[in-house]
Amino acid sequence: MIYSHVMKNLSEHFDGCTFEPVLPEGCDLDKDRVLLHCCCGPCSTAILEWLVSEGIRPGLFFSNSNIVPYEEYVKRREELVRYASSFGLEVVDDEYDHEAWLDFVRRCSTEDLASIPERGPRCVSCFEFRLRRAASFAASHSYTILTTTLASSRWKVLSQVDEAGRRAVEAVNSPSGKLVWWGQNWRKGGLQERRNELIKSCNLYNQTWCGCEFSRRST
Repeated sequence: MIYSHVMKNLSEHFDGCTFEPVLPEGCDLDKDRVLLHCCCGPCSTAILEWLVSEGIRPGLFFSNSNIVPYEEYVKRREELVRYASSFGLEVVDDEYDHEAWLDFVRRCSTEDLASIPERGPRCVSCFEFRLRRAASFAASHSYTILTTTLASSRWKVLSQVDEAGRRAVEAVNSPSGKLVWWGQNWRKGGLQERRNELIKSCNLYNQTWCGCEFSRRST
């Protein structure tokens, strides 16, 4: 399905938008290839709209092994695919491996994972696992910039997302590696408000918890 009401007058909408990207030093969106790690459809909405309005066609990478049950994972992935198709963009679906995700986040603490509050060290490890997968894909497919929709959610701590992204890029870059982390705050300049508008106008499924079994218990 093509969302004609999304695609129509993109330039007109963003003529009045105050969003200004803060790019890593030396990056040029006219030349660099951007991979956008997508956590879900709703968080991707305004980001994708802005990127396309600027003539940027990012690669989209859905890597979210934190999500349970698997049926929920599929539902979120399909909503992203549905929205991305309005821009003629395809979504790369990473391998789903919840056990590998659990093993990775267990390294963050000797405590039981369920006892760690939201926005704590478990979340940083969760972000890093997903962004490492995205960074690995980016590095092996000639992308030069990695960024994430995780930084559009008001429920996330931006400094944690940024920390995880930097670690992920460092982990996959060789000494001559060319992948750069773009730790953009995707809430600013009207994008948060536009995100909310698009969720409603596109009738997107908007989940009520982050995705893992621990975040669901805390809602």
